[in-house]
Amino acid sequence: MARISRQQLIAFEELDTAADLTPAEQATWQAARDATATAYAPYSGFQVGAALLLADGTIFRGTNQENAAYPSGLCAERTALFGLAASQPEHAAIVGMAIAARPTAGDFGPALPCGACRQVMLEYETRQGQAIPLLLPSRAGTILRFPSLAALIPFNFSADDLPAS
Repeated sequence: MARISRQQLIAFEELDTAADLTPAEQATWQAARDATATAYAPYSGFQVGAALLLADGTIFRGTNQENAAYPSGLCAERTALFGLAASQPEHAAIVGMAIAARPTAGDFGPALPCGACRQVMLEYETRQGQAIPLLLPSRAGTILRFPSLAALIPFNFSADDLPAS
C-alpha cells in the first residue's frame, strides 16, 4: 500500500494593531475585550470574552462561566453563540466574531478557542450557510484574522458524518 503525504494550509492574516481593523471589526474586537470584565472565572482567574457581530450591526457578547465542578462551566464562545440562538432565534446573520482573554488582574493575552468551542463555532457557521470571519489575539501580541471559522478545525465532525435519518 502506498503512503501519501499531504499538507493542510490555514489561511489567515496577521495584523499589528487594532488600528489595522475595519471600523466594524474594531467595535467587535473592543466588545470582546470589554466582555472579559463580566466573565465569571473565580477558579482559573482567566477571563474570556467573545463578541458576535450581526449583519444588522448589533454586537452580542458572551463570557466564560466557571463552576466549582470544572466540567460544568462553559466557554465564552459557546455562551455567546448559545445565548444568541436562545434569545434571538431569528437573529441576523453573524458576520464577524472576536475573542479576548486576560488574567483577572492582568493584561490581555492570547485567546485560542478550545476544541469543543471550535466544533460549536463551525456548526453555527454551517447552520447559517456563510463564513464567519474571526479575530483572535495571538501569543505574539498581534491580531489574527481568519476568513472563516472552518480554518480552525479543518478535520471536523459534521452532520455529513451522521447516518441518514
